[in-house]
Amino acid sequence: MPRLQIIIASTRPGRVGLPIGRWFDARAREHGAFEVELVDLLELDLPLMDEPNHPRLSQYTQQHTKQWSAKVNAADAFVLITPEYNYGFTAPLKNAIDYLHNEWRYKPVGFVSYGGVAGGTRAVQMLKQILTTLKMTPVFEAVTVPFVAQFIDDDGDFVPNDMIEQSVKPMLDELLRVTQALAVLRGGAG
Repeated sequence: MPRLQIIIASTRPGRVGLPIGRWFDARAREHGAFEVELVDLLELDLPLMDEPNHPRLSQYTQQHTKQWSAKVNAADAFVLITPEYNYGFTAPLKNAIDYLHNEWRYKPVGFVSYGGVAGGTRAVQMLKQILTTLKMTPVFEAVTVPFVAQFIDDDGDFVPNDMIEQSVKPMLDELLRVTQALAVLRGGAG
C-alpha cells in the first residue's frame, strides 16, 4: 500500500490547520487506499535552513535534516494542508520543502487549502510553481475551504459542509492513480 504523508503547514498559535489536518487524516484513513501519516510542521520544528550544502547533493550535516529526509523519502504521495497568508503559503512550509531536493521527486501532491474568500487557492498556485520544479506532480482535484472560520465549532473542531466532504474522495482517488503511475519513475513496480 502506498504511503501518504499529510503535512500541516501552519505553525502559529490558534491555527485551524491542526483540526483540518486531523479531519483530513481521518478521511484519508477511511478511504483505505493509503498507509497514512500525519506530519505537523509545528512538531517537526525545523530551524531556518541550517545546512551548508545544497540539498540536491543530499550531504546533510544536521540530525534533524537526516530525519526529515528519511521521513519524506519514505512517502509515496503528499497532501499539504495549507492556509493562505498574504496571497502566499507559510514560511515553515517553504523551509521544510527547501531542506530537501531528491526526496520530493516523482511524487504526487494534493492540496487542502483554506482561508478567506479564495479558500487558499492563491497559496496553492504559488506552491505548484515550486513543487513542479522539484519534479512533483500536483493533482488537479483539491479540497478548498473558503471562509474557514465558519467551519470551526465551539470545541475547535473542523466541521465541513457537504461540498467540502465530497471533494475528498475524488482527490484521493486521483492521488492514488498518479502515485501508481509515478512509481515507475521512482523505481517501483507501479
